[in-house]
Amino acid sequence: MPSTALLTDRYELTMLQATLRDGRAQRSSVFELFARRLPEGRRYGVVAGTGRLLDALERFRFGEDELAWLRAERVVDDDTLAWLADFRFSGDIWGYPEGELYFPGSPVLVVEGSFAECVILETLFLSILNHDAAIASAGARMVMAADGRPCVEMGSRRTHERSAVASARAAYVAGFASTSNLEAGRTYGIPTVGTSAHSYTLLHDSEREAFAAQLEALGTGTTLLVDTYDITEAVAAGVELAGPGLGGVRLDSGDLVALATGVRAQLDALGATGTHITVTSDLDEYAIAALAAAPVDSYGVGTSLVTGSGHPTCGFVYKLVARADDSGAMVDVAKKSKDKTSIGGRKHALRRLSAGGVAQAEVIGIGTPPTDDGDDRSLLMRFVESGERVHHESLETARERLVASLAELPAIAASLTRGQPVIDTVYEEHA
Repeated sequence: MPSTALLTDRYELTMLQATLRDGRAQRSSVFELFARRLPEGRRYGVVAGTGRLLDALERFRFGEDELAWLRAERVVDDDTLAWLADFRFSGDIWGYPEGELYFPGSPVLVVEGSFAECVILETLFLSILNHDAAIASAGARMVMAADGRPCVEMGSRRTHERSAVASARAAYVAGFASTSNLEAGRTYGIPTVGTSAHSYTLLHDSEREAFAAQLEALGTGTTLLVDTYDITEAVAAGVELAGPGLGGVRLDSGDLVALATGVRAQLDALGATGTHITVTSDLDEYAIAALAAAPVDSYGVGTSLVTGSGHPTCGFVYKLVARADDSGAMVDVAKKSKDKTSIGGRKHALRRLSAGGVAQAEVIGIGTPPTDDGDDRSLLMRFVESGERVHHESLETARERLVASLAELPAIAASLTRGQPVIDTVYEEHA
């Protein structure tokens, strides 16, 4: 597998060089990845990408090719190159597992080690989690709006080719049933689906000829795209050719509510009562919610999903919150820049729950774990211990965790209206 070491910003390595020279590179440090706020109007966020992050960490190695390029470009000096050649992360990493919810201030990732080994991971960790959590957060809203009807990820053509695979993975964590992306199926075991586009129909001399060929090749359980020409004629031809066992039809344009209602009535009248209706066409969570009363069986979502439905990043930052002083004692540190303040100290987190299991607050302990009143749930899990990865879990586990985490939220979380986070973040600092 290719190295991930150069998927970073230059200043990570120039900071490394400077601290190696002044002797502070090995100071014990704690970095945390968190969001100061949720994207505008969002009530919760969904963590995704942790598994990809840990995979990328295992490949974060400076081999001969990477070192040769850094040397040729004079990015860092020879002493720094020698340090990079031997680099292996030896610290500890804790974090929120995939499928967990996060809120402002949640310590989504806690990275402990020397300053040098923690700081050079900043860009890699942020790029993975900012992307994947944004997709999962949008996807979870779409799944909630679909209210049990399956959602299919179909956004590969609307994003970078590698982002498409990551997006399909994040959407699956969020509860999407399947993807159109074959690489996501191969790499992550996500179910794949797909039949035909309008070009397939246009290739043939008639729509009927196109349908006959598709049914011959893929069987009567296939889904026919029926809006290339006249929808009513297409549905009639499809059922005539396949019989009442036609698997499905897809609508990709027009007034989807009205069209789905008409197509359902036509299918039922033709005896194709079990034929499913799938709708596509620039859907987002709001369009899906608007289709709730329509006789739709599944949704195909592309552009809006892979762009985070208006919020393509989570705004995660990665900040030093504690480090050793000259005596070796750990001290809390935090930036105080206007509008970009952070809170120093190593964080611990739990979800405060009522006796009935309803989430009430995100409680963050500074320095020590917050007090558990007996109903609460701890949020941080150990991912890496002394440089060794100790966290492995399936995407199915992440999907189940998200369902359980969403079920804890107050009912207002299901609303698509813009609002503040559905629970508050509360800090506890012990003397």
